Amino acid sequence: MRIMTSLCTLACIAAATLACTPKEPAKYLALAFDDGPNLTTESAMLDVLEKYDVPATFFVIGSNINDDTAENMKRAVKMGCEIGNHSFTHSQMTRLDEDQVKEEIEATSDMIEKITGTRPKFFRPPYINVKPEMYDWIDLTFICGKGCNDWVASVGKEDRLKGILESAEPGAIYLLHDFEGNEATVEALDEAIPMLLEQGYTFVTLSQLFEKQKHTPDGHTMYTVVPDERK
Repeated sequence: MRIMTSLCTLACIAAATLACTPKEPAKYLALAFDDGPNLTTESAMLDVLEKYDVPATFFVIGSNINDDTAENMKRAVKMGCEIGNHSFTHSQMTRLDEDQVKEEIEATSDMIEKITGTRPKFFRPPYINVKPEMYDWIDLTFICGKGCNDWVASVGKEDRLKGILESAEPGAIYLLHDFEGNEATVEALDEAIPMLLEQGYTFVTLSQLFEKQKHTPDGHTMYTVVPDERK
């Protein structure tokens, strides 16, 4: 009887110790792809995301949206992904005036909202090219991200995989591309995602990343890593 009592006491102490031990904060990452939508590479990218049941954010170009490519936008949203604004013509926006910039953004946001039912919250500037006035002209959160030069055809799958893995850190946003013909990024992510999941990372959309990190965008920052303000 004493032995059983002692064992029960030890079990209670162990359970209490585990309950009091602080858990390591979750590590969140956001995949974000530029230059869609399309029915080739983006379809393959969605297949990979669906395979591992992870979401992402797709920054679309308005001029690429049509009745056919819109189906991939709908598929992405149904999978839990988010759609962002990547301008209408993918122009160097620092060369445009205020009215031109606003037209690029509004036209694309209108199309996104019509197709998905939700107006985008995030904007990735083409070529990551910005001027200070744009933060006042565009009422969206600006996003940059960590890249692996995956827009360069000579950068192979292995180098892309290495870049994706080395760029991982809590709160990070990825700058990747799913334009037509960019299958090497699809192949790299098919290997990278399970590796990062094994390292304890959780993939989220950009909206979820800001929410999980408890950080409110300030309106004049272009984010690559979202600060962790969890208490």
